[in-house]
Parts: sequence; C-alpha cells; structure tokens
Amino acid sequence: MSACWQAEHRGLLAGVWQTAGGRRTRSVRDVRLFQIQQPWHRALTWADGVVLLGIVAVIYGGVRLAMDAPTTSVGPAISLAPVHLPMYAGLSLMRMTAAYLLSLLFTMLYGRMAAHHRQAGQVMLAVLDVLQSVPILSFLPVVLLSLSAVLPQRAAVELSAVVLIFTSQAWNMTFGWYQSLTTIPKELDEASACFRFNGWLRFKVLELPFGALSLIWNSMMSWAGGWFFLMAAEMFTVGQRNFRLPGLGSYLQEAANQEDLVALGWGLLALLAIIVALDQLVWRPLLAWADRFKLQMVAQDYPPTSWFYDVLRRAQLVQTVVRSLLYPIGEAIDRYTLRHSAAPLGEPATRRAPRAIKWLLIIAVGLFLAYSAWRASQLLVLLSLAQWAEIGQGVAVTTLRVASALLLALGWTLPVGVIIGTNARLARWLQPVVQITASVPATALFPALLLTLLQLPGGLNVAAVALMLMGTQWYLLFNIIAGAAAIPQDLKYVSALLRLNHWQRWRTLILPALFPYIITGAITASGGAWNASIVAEHVEFGNRVVSTVGIGATIARATAGGDYPLLLAATGAMVLVVVSINRLVWRRMYNRAEQQYRME
Repeated sequence: MSACWQAEHRGLLAGVWQTAGGRRTRSVRDVRLFQIQQPWHRALTWADGVVLLGIVAVIYGGVRLAMDAPTTSVGPAISLAPVHLPMYAGLSLMRMTAAYLLSLLFTMLYGRMAAHHRQAGQVMLAVLDVLQSVPILSFLPVVLLSLSAVLPQRAAVELSAVVLIFTSQAWNMTFGWYQSLTTIPKELDEASACFRFNGWLRFKVLELPFGALSLIWNSMMSWAGGWFFLMAAEMFTVGQRNFRLPGLGSYLQEAANQEDLVALGWGLLALLAIIVALDQLVWRPLLAWADRFKLQMVAQDYPPTSWFYDVLRRAQLVQTVVRSLLYPIGEAIDRYTLRHSAAPLGEPATRRAPRAIKWLLIIAVGLFLAYSAWRASQLLVLLSLAQWAEIGQGVAVTTLRVASALLLALGWTLPVGVIIGTNARLARWLQPVVQITASVPATALFPALLLTLLQLPGGLNVAAVALMLMGTQWYLLFNIIAGAAAIPQDLKYVSALLRLNHWQRWRTLILPALFPYIITGAITASGGAWNASIVAEHVEFGNRVVSTVGIGATIARATAGGDYPLLLAATGAMVLVVVSINRLVWRRMYNRAEQQYRME
C-alpha cells in the first residue's frame, strides 16, 4: 500500500517539479490536488418515509408506556457538600465510559455496514439522520419507561442514563467513521484486493488506520457532548415523576436550581480536573500514536507528542504485556478469520435470503408500521388547532435560530480549526483548552448568562441562539481540526513549491481537503443545535421559568407537563424538518464530498 502512495506522490511531485522548473504549460488553476468526479445522488428516497413511520411508532410506544406507567419518584437527594464530589465524579465517569464504549461499538458496526452495503446504507443513513435529530428529552419516555417494565427501578434509571448519554455521543462518531470509509483512496482499495484481505484484515490494516485520526477527534467531541447533556441524563422530570441519580451532572443541576454559585464553582472545578486528566492520559497519547497513520511521504516538522505515551512506550512492563499478550491475541484472531472466512480472501460472501422470507419480513414490518401510525394518529387527533399552530410557528422560528447558530459557528471554527490542525506546536497548548471549553455544560452556566442577556434587546431570542451556538460550534471545530491535521505534509510542500498565495492555497488545497469534514461537522452540528433548542428555549432555574417561541420550548413543556400527544406531535414535526434539511441539503453535499474530494 505504501508503494501505491509512493507512486501517486512521485507522479504528483514530478508534475510539480516540472512546473517549478520552468515549464509553464499549465497554470496554477490547472493543478488539481483532488480528483473531481460526477454528480450528486438523489436527495429524498422511499427510505425516509419508512424511517419516519418507524420513529413515529417508537415514540408512540414510549408515549403509551408513559401514559400507563404508575406515578413514582426515584432517586436520592443530591448533597451540595464538596466532600461528595469525588464520588459523584466517579459515578458520572463510569456512566460516560459505558456510554462511550457502547457508542464505539455502534459506530464500528453501523458505520461500516452503511459504507459497504450501498442499498442498505441509504436506509441506515436515513435512520441515522432521524436518530441524531430526535431531542434527548424525547428519548426519555421511550428509554426509561421501556426499561422500567423489565428491570428493577434503580437499574432501569442507571441504564437509561447510559443510553441517553449514548444518544449524545454516537451519531457524530458514526458519521465521521462513515465519511472516512467512503473516502478511502481507490488505489488503497485496489491494494487490499490485490492482497486478498478478508473483512477483518481490511478493517485492521486499512480502514481503522485510515479513519483513526477522524475517529479520535470525533471521540473527543462525543465526550464533550456527553458532558454537555450529563445534567439532563442524571436528573430529569417526566410528567409528575422526578428521576435523579447521584453524579456530577445532577450536582451541577441542583447547584444551578438552588442558585448556589459556590457549589456550582466546585462542580465545574471537578469537571475541569477530569477533562484535563483525560486529555493528558487518553486523548493526547492517542493522537501521538495515530500520527503514524497519516498518509504522507514527508514527516511533520513538529509531530504531536505526549509525555504519557512516551512513558508507556518505554515501560518494560507495558512492552512485555504487548509482546506476550496483545500480539498473540491479534495473531490468533488473524489466523481464525483466515481459516473461517466464509468466502475466499478478497471475495466477500454474498448470501441471499429466500424470496419468501424476504417478503414475509417486508410485510411484517409494513403491517407493524401501519398499525403504529394508525395508533399514533389516534393520539394526534386529540390536539387542538391552536396546538398545531404552535408547533408550526415553533418549527419555523427554531429553524431560523439553528441556521443563525450554524453560520456563526462556521464563521469562526473554520479559520481557528485550520490554525490548530496545521500548527502542531500551537495545538499542544490549544487542544486541552478547546476540550475544556467544549466540555463545560453550558446549561450549568446558562442561568448566569441568561440574567445578563435578558437585559439586552432580543432577550431570550439572543440567549437561545447563544446556547445553541455553545452546543453546535464544537462539532464543526473538532471535525475541521481533524481534517486539517490529516492534510499530508508533502501536499503542503507542493503548495509552497508552486508559490501559491494565501487565497490560492485555501482554494486548491485546504478547502477541498476539509470539505468532507466540514459537511460531517455541519450534519452533526445541526442535530446538536436542534437538540440544544430544548434547553435554550425553555429555561428553569431557581423559581423562575423563562420561555420563548420555538419547537424546543414546546417539547420541554410537553415533557415536563406530561402532555404526551403534544410531545409526540412536536417531536415528529422536528424530526420531519431536520430529516428534510439533511436529505435536501447536507446529504447532497455529503455525496458530493464522497465523489469529488477524495485524495487520489
């Protein structure tokens, strides 16, 4: 595979040296560092309709469970004494870790299947669009009350918190992993076919190394998103039932509710300590390790470093464990997969289900969706015209806020992300700062920010856009940093040899290289903004409730008041709008990135 890259870059550099050596038969605009191919895919498909019916069925099931569930209150009182913070932080860290491992497993399986099975991938991506746009509060009745029906109450609440954190972590990781798999250069695909790799070896040798950098940066973003929604996952209200778990999120929420700024400061300090420790002990070592997988012929002047990674590499105990345990396990897996391949190497097995079974499955799913849609419609007819008008107005207003937040986020994350991603020395200082800033739950700071913004013209409308921006910008920033860091050093030298000015360098190298990452960030950022609208448009702190017009405020009020028909209708309307935007705008641009901006 390295030979493929050497051949490619030799050809590219040969053309550059000819141009730099005096042959001016081609202009700068004729030098293309990225392949351009042909048009976009279809925007809307039949899969969207099936998925929307499915999400209506799931939400209806949760609403029905919520309406029939008994009224109970679960959870201990949350103490604001700082002495309890270590225990609370440990419990939250365990929930975050469990949710991340679940997200990683989901990402690897779901993203890979969507990338390798194009027809199924259309449906799977539509499902992903729906799931990442459903607000975390709308998952509550479905997750909590479904689990409560089969598990003890405390176990159900604990598992619900993990699943809810999972819903704030998994989607951007899956989109980033899918984007990496669909933009692997064709020569590397051909090389893996020449070596007759089976699925496991292809994943181990090609796919995971190629997508490692994007996966690590999106993992950082997932942890930041998990911290952002930790307060909502550990303390929430469904109808008249108040659920809470001891943890850092519930500590911060209780401090904000009681307007105890001292306790809020202690909670934020504990959160910052965890974030810095994770940066030094996990993320920075992973980035230093993943630098080896960058596709380039020339090493960076200042590659990423980590003192902890250096300690691990030099520790004989670690080396002994790796040589005597990990390597043999990896080789055993390799031998097992080679012996038990369902098809010859390089020829994936294709098993077709009998036609009768396929049609029976389609009919069964269709009948289930039709029945669920009919039952949901019986619930929706309970809404008045005024409530439907409120939903329509709320969707329109929230759409404008989301668009404003996305444009503001892109305006500053693009230059800052490029600076961090292309300057390793600066990244060493700014990377932990970015992680800390992204991980601080804006909902904990929002009451204090709101008191200031309410005095300004626009009031809560401006404050809502500000909080959406806090929940949106980091998806873009982390993806842009990953894309900028993945630009090969030799292509940077090529642009220097061509003497491209600042604008030409951005137009011919940086923007084409970043385009797939920007679209991935924009898709997940828009979903994050819609999710953030729940806490941005309806704020409760102390004895005050501040609300404005918006679909997020409608969902928050419906959840808190147990108005399940309104919750179903508002969530369905939000999902419909978000999926339509994703399929008509972002998905087209995603397909264009996959087809036109591949480094080959």
